[in-house]
This record gives sequence, structure tokens and C-alpha cells, in this order.
Amino acid sequence: MKSHILTITLNPTVDFSTTAPEIVPGLKLRCSDPQIDPGGGGINVARAVKLLGGQATALVAIGGATGAHLLQLLALEGVPTVAFQGPGETRQSTSVIDRKSGEQFRFVMPGPVWEDADVPRALASVDQATSEDTLVVLSGSQPPGVAKDFPSILSNHVAGRGAKLIVDTSGPALFHLAERPHDALYVLRMDGEEGEELAGRPLPTREDTAKFARELVDKGVARIVIVARGADGSVLADHESAWHAVNPPGPVVSKVGAGDSFVGAFTLALAGSEPVQDCLKLGVAAASAAVSTEATQLCEPDITEENRLACTVTRL
Repeated sequence: MKSHILTITLNPTVDFSTTAPEIVPGLKLRCSDPQIDPGGGGINVARAVKLLGGQATALVAIGGATGAHLLQLLALEGVPTVAFQGPGETRQSTSVIDRKSGEQFRFVMPGPVWEDADVPRALASVDQATSEDTLVVLSGSQPPGVAKDFPSILSNHVAGRGAKLIVDTSGPALFHLAERPHDALYVLRMDGEEGEELAGRPLPTREDTAKFARELVDKGVARIVIVARGADGSVLADHESAWHAVNPPGPVVSKVGAGDSFVGAFTLALAGSEPVQDCLKLGVAAASAAVSTEATQLCEPDITEENRLACTVTRL
């Protein structure tokens, strides 16, 4: 029996993606018809799970007309949602590809500011949607006004429900998580830059990355720690072993959604009780698939499967 997957997005967005002949200042830039997608870390994780044949419920804070539009977009994609009232108007974000240079410019809005009363409402929604067999995924940026200890508070709520928490975060929230043990934090993921910042030292080799990840596991921060290494794949460590997975080099069209595709694929495999190295393999395959697609598209299933077959997994 597969575990239920619940993703949490406190700072969702409606993503607009377009192209322009050339991005220069001062002129009106005539853009192509935009691709409009629901966005935000947890939402993209749920979308990736759906693309790969699974199902995840997206718990989303919404507000205003943009929030209503967001729910319509999710319904069109067949992603079940649990919506609760967030402050203000749901944000919008824009990415534009300069067709002359091939470069992508991403304009990300901060989102509405949360007040003290908004966080308990979010946690109450999580409690209602979580049960003992739930894998709870917190991914994406925290809204302005939400304290850095929110993931730790969420971990306590999840532990009280007997569920498992998967977190992909950065900045002050990541540093706060790394300060002490967490009973319910099952998986903690970060990218290489974040890992080096947290470690306070360079992590030039896979073995260096694995050693750092194991330090966090031994400290009790999480049972599994994953550090992405960009084109060099990802490293995973738990109490028993460390693994590295990488795909052969491929085209990089857009990096948008690669991390969320990894988390979605990894969580889907974890929900099916796959061995941890196979979860890592599917995650890396999905991330590689996402970077080969345009705009805000995620992990195309056929490409993900091709990548999975080509992916190399090594025990460190």
C-alpha cells in the first residue's frame, strides 16, 4: 500500500512564461503567447507526482482573484487541492527567454506578508489533512512574515500525527533546521551551494558531499539527507549508506522546476517503499528531464524513464 502524499505551498504563484526576440532596456518587448502554469514548490512537487503516474494532494494558501485562477489551473491538471485562506493576493511570477542569446530571465515576486494569525491557520489545515501514512512535503520559499522556525514547528505537528516530513528549503529556515534533531524530519534536501554554506566549507567531491550529509544524519537533523550537485547529480546519505546518482550530460533548456521534479519523483518512489537508492535514481532522472523542457514544464514521463534507465548509481 502506497503512502498518501501531501504537499504544502505557503507562497504559491501563477507562473507566466514567454519569449522575446531580444531583451534590451527602454523598448517595448513584443513577447510570444505566454504559457500559464500553477507554481510554487509544493504545487510543482504535486504536479510532478501526477505526471509520473501518482497522486498527491496540494495544500495551498490562496488569496484573491489570482488565487482563484490558481485553483482553476490545478483542477485542469487533475491535481487535488486543499485550499485555505492566505493573506492578500496570491502572487504572480514571470520568466522570459531572450531568443537571441538563449538566456532566461526570471522575475519572482515576494508574495503577501503573513501575520501571526496566519500561521496557526496553516498548521490547522495541515493537521486536518495529515494521517499516520502521510508523507508531508514542504517545498519552496516561505512567504514574508513567516518565521524561520516554521519547518521545525511543522515537524512537531507531523510527529504528532505519526506522519513523515520531507523538506526542501534554503536560507535561514535551512540553518534553523540543521541546529537540532527532529523526530519527524524524514528527508532534508538542499542544493550544493546551500550545502557548502551550511557546512562552512567547500564540498568539491562526491565523497566530501556524502561526508557532510552523513554528519547531519548522525546529528539527528533528518534520517535522510540529500545534496544536489548540479550537473553531477545528487548525493544521499542515511544511517546505513551513502549513494551518488547522475545522468549522462544532456541539453539544459530551463532549470525551472528541476528541484521540484526531483522531490516529486523521489517522494513517489518513497511512497511505494522503493529502496532508497532507487528513489534517488528516479529523482535524478526526473530533474534531468525537467531541465530539458521549456519554460515551467516539469518532468516529462517518457524522458524521465529514458533517464532512469541511463542513470548511474554508485555506493560511496
